[in-house]
Amino acid sequence: MSTTSPTSASLSAPPASAPASSAAVPTVRPLTTGEADALIGAVVRAADDLGVRGSVTVLDAGGHLLAFRRDDAAVLISGETSTRKAYTALQLDAPTADLVDLVRPDGLFHTLPTALDRPLLFLAGGVPLHRDGRLIGAVGVGGGAPEQDHRIAGAAIAELGLA
Repeated sequence: MSTTSPTSASLSAPPASAPASSAAVPTVRPLTTGEADALIGAVVRAADDLGVRGSVTVLDAGGHLLAFRRDDAAVLISGETSTRKAYTALQLDAPTADLVDLVRPDGLFHTLPTALDRPLLFLAGGVPLHRDGRLIGAVGVGGGAPEQDHRIAGAAIAELGLA
């Protein structure tokens, strides 16, 4: 009688002679710290063009901080808003500008901001980052009017080709 159970047998590695799977998920290069730094620079240039003094946060696909910058003249809360906008865009894989109406009292997700114990913020300025159609991170901009923050983030993403 065999001592290998069906469960343990199914969890074991395939034999060395097994062919590689042709349906393997393609690997997408993650967002790098160099790209995050370049994104910060692009955001600063776009913000300067609009006369906005604020903050920018760049997160990787796991929600970990890759880069952050707050302008000396920015209001202090802009750092928190940029981070929450980036986190919201990452978690929902959508620009925060597209989510604002969904959390209004009559919106589909009106209870979402209070239902979760997460730092979500439904103001324009957070945008997910993609490479080859896969989510690789997010950027959040805070300090200007929400529409300005969204425009700044979009300009920076377009400059680096991370849409």
